[in-house]
Amino acid sequence: MKYNVTLNGKVYEVEVERGEAILVNVSDYAPPAAAAPVAAPVAAPVQAAPAAASALAGEAIKAPMPGVVLSVKVTAGEAVKAGQALIILEAMKMENEIVAPRDGTVSQVVVAKGTAVEAGAPLVTLA
Repeated sequence: MKYNVTLNGKVYEVEVERGEAILVNVSDYAPPAAAAPVAAPVAAPVQAAPAAASALAGEAIKAPMPGVVLSVKVTAGEAVKAGQALIILEAMKMENEIVAPRDGTVSQVVVAKGTAVEAGAPLVTLA
């Protein structure tokens, strides 16, 4: 079957066979010129306050995938062993244990039960 299709104000004849579209008479088609990209202004780096930097000191345990925090198994100041469950994260209707990679002390719990997190989001900080 043949159809006439208008693209950017120009009419083209299109022939359809077995569910595939084939463009006919496109020799004079030229896409519209793209606007030159405009550079975004660059903001100067912001220095963290010393108190905020010390609160985030340590190794951040990050979410391996996007999901929702079902439960937080530790509290700030608690000593943990390697392999101990820190967070239960629901992702794709499965419960995933986020475990401590090493022995240490929890310096900060960043998330709470019910928090939706993206992949790479910090969950807990170990000192």
